[in-house]
Amino acid sequence: MVAEAVTFTPIAHIQSCYPDRFGIPRQAGLVASAYADIVFDATEENKLALRGIEEFSHLWVLFVFHRQSYGDFKPLVRPPRLGGNKSVGVYATRSPNRLNPVGMSAVRLVGITAQKRTLQLRVQGGDFLNGTPVIDIKPYVPYADAIADAEAAWTSKQESLLPVRWSQAANSVLADDLEPEKLRRLIEETLAQDPRPGYKRGKDGRDGQRWTMQVSDYSVSWNVVDGVAKIIKLERLEMSPVSP
Repeated sequence: MVAEAVTFTPIAHIQSCYPDRFGIPRQAGLVASAYADIVFDATEENKLALRGIEEFSHLWVLFVFHRQSYGDFKPLVRPPRLGGNKSVGVYATRSPNRLNPVGMSAVRLVGITAQKRTLQLRVQGGDFLNGTPVIDIKPYVPYADAIADAEAAWTSKQESLLPVRWSQAANSVLADDLEPEKLRRLIEETLAQDPRPGYKRGKDGRDGQRWTMQVSDYSVSWNVVDGVAKIIKLERLEMSPVSP
């Protein structure tokens, strides 16, 4: 039986500290300092629909994986957590390369801001690409959503974090930011997750590889030598605003 096609209309979009796919945490909650705003149009309907949401500490955000370059659907994927060389079924993973590119993340709700044209939910701990379309929001309900005896198969092993060091030059640029310690924490927590492809891990410094990712409005260049990530260069970028 072939199901009928279903169409969703985005209810909001996300303004995130991650303007590029590379570097985004592979799961929500891994980088607690990652911030984002879920931006709604300030319509009366949206004001009513959001009434009472401030009483919840956490939310489920359902969204669309956008700006993807995947071709045809592939039922097997290679999770970075398994080293990038072992295949499992896509429905046994949270890979964005799926038939329906829908993501779901639990995030902390920090606050709500009402402006003339927009309503913004500030959240932390997300894994969102800047400009992400949001298709639904639901409150996180601990008595139903937290399952104490749940089994997590190959994902249950906790990954070790990369120690992070800064070059003097990168530290100098960081010091000029308006909130240097907040930015330092965000970059270090993001980099500690080791954004490199799984098959590149364990090859620290062997090929002289330098990696570059974007965090907030900065370009961060780094390499990994002897299990330590060193930030070589930090450069401020001119960022364009995100349109809904």
